Amino acid sequence: MPEPERPTGRSRLWDALRRPSRSQVVVGILLAMVGFAGIVQIQATEDSSSYAGLREQDLIDVLAGLSGTTQRTQAEIDRLTSARSELRSEAGQRSTAVDQAQQEVDSLNVLAGVVPVTGPGIRVTITEQTGRVSVSSMLDVIQELRSNSAEAIQVNGQVRAVAQTSFEDGVGGLLIDGTLVESPYVIDVIGVSNTLASAMLLPVGPLRQLRNDGASVQVTELASLDIDAVRRLVQPEFATPDP
Repeated sequence: MPEPERPTGRSRLWDALRRPSRSQVVVGILLAMVGFAGIVQIQATEDSSSYAGLREQDLIDVLAGLSGTTQRTQAEIDRLTSARSELRSEAGQRSTAVDQAQQEVDSLNVLAGVVPVTGPGIRVTITEQTGRVSVSSMLDVIQELRSNSAEAIQVNGQVRAVAQTSFEDGVGGLLIDGTLVESPYVIDVIGVSNTLASAMLLPVGPLRQLRNDGASVQVTELASLDIDAVRRLVQPEFATPDP
């Protein structure tokens, strides 16, 4: 009986290609992955070597250009930072100046008597008993209060006493800025209450003169009182602010 023919190498290769085993499939997949990774690496190497073909002078020019761009960028950053600091400083100075100006305006409005105010102080009640309170006695009272840092003064809830306030004798009382006020004279004063009270009760101060006029004096310290009387702001006729 004749022996069967042995398969040749070509036939074995053909059979393997038509019916690959599991191990052959795995090996094929691994080889394909290795090939793909090699292609990616080659492309990356080519991309990273884009300057490899440049001459030395070309590389120097590229570096000089990058250095110049960096310097210009840093200079712009420094300029913007400086501008921001200046703006912040100017804004702060402007805000401080505005706040100071507003505080000064508020203080001047209080001193001029054109705005209502509230705060601690005293109430002085002067009652005529055996005689009339003279203009000079009332002026002494107001001056004594101002000398002891009175910030606002109101008489009988009607008249705000300021530096320009006038005092005259009137029928049945005193004319203060043209307004007739009568006894009892109630003077509300905002300031340091104990200082103002002590000034009013000094034996050699306005108290003695008021008693000589035949009036009694009562001084009450108050934690808070309101002064509502205001003056009409009068525009000066001849004076103008110094620029």
